[in-house]
Amino acid sequence: MQAGTYLTNIDYATVAIYSFWIFFAGLVLYLNRESKREGYPLITPGKPLQTNVGFIPGMPEPKTFLLANGTTVQAPKPEVERQIAMVPMDPWPGSPMIPTGDPMVDGVGPAAYVMRGMHPAVLHDDGTPSIVPLRLAPEFNVDGKDPDPRGYDVLDADGVVAGKCVDVWLDKSEMIFRYIEVAVGQGGWTRTMMIPVPLIRVDGDRRVVKVRTLLAKHFMNAPTLSYRDSITLREEDMVSAYCAGGQLYAKPERSEPFL
Repeated sequence: MQAGTYLTNIDYATVAIYSFWIFFAGLVLYLNRESKREGYPLITPGKPLQTNVGFIPGMPEPKTFLLANGTTVQAPKPEVERQIAMVPMDPWPGSPMIPTGDPMVDGVGPAAYVMRGMHPAVLHDDGTPSIVPLRLAPEFNVDGKDPDPRGYDVLDADGVVAGKCVDVWLDKSEMIFRYIEVAVGQGGWTRTMMIPVPLIRVDGDRRVVKVRTLLAKHFMNAPTLSYRDSITLREEDMVSAYCAGGQLYAKPERSEPFL
């Protein structure tokens, strides 16, 4: 080989395509492994936790992510977030799951929720909670053309008085009302619970708020808030899931076949 002719004998197109194939194969293997950071290990009734799924066995090493609010989270998580109180109806995979306790409290089926962070959603401009009761936002109010539910009795699905609306919670980032705060309790209003606004109907003529998804007994078991004047991301899901889950679970006949 003559001096200076080595590089001229290399097929650069072949080198480029082989390099791309090697890079792409590595990328596929990397992404397949990284995809197991969420939703793994797999949980199958009657079987141990499954991690060796796919053509890349095992799980990726946990990474710690710093969130905007200063907290951290690991992925994959070192443990299962919570045990669900349900069992399969039949022994084979894919069988319907049957709740073993109170499905609304246990978060089963339509009452299920995600284990989101225990901190409130905040406004981007000043970092304050975006969802607050009107008692902390005097610059906002219910439109004068609409009935103000504060002070109204709250009726359950059977028309029984289950509580009294004491406040309305506003989402300042969206400028809509998210929840009503209801005082409940046996022999007097001893605690409060939240009901999502889409699940209520305000009757201004009768001065009542109707909630068709819950019975009076369910108001006392509703999720409570960790803080008096703010609601965390997880509690948002828990409140919405509990109240909406009553559409199926509040009465036994609701979960029976329609025909």
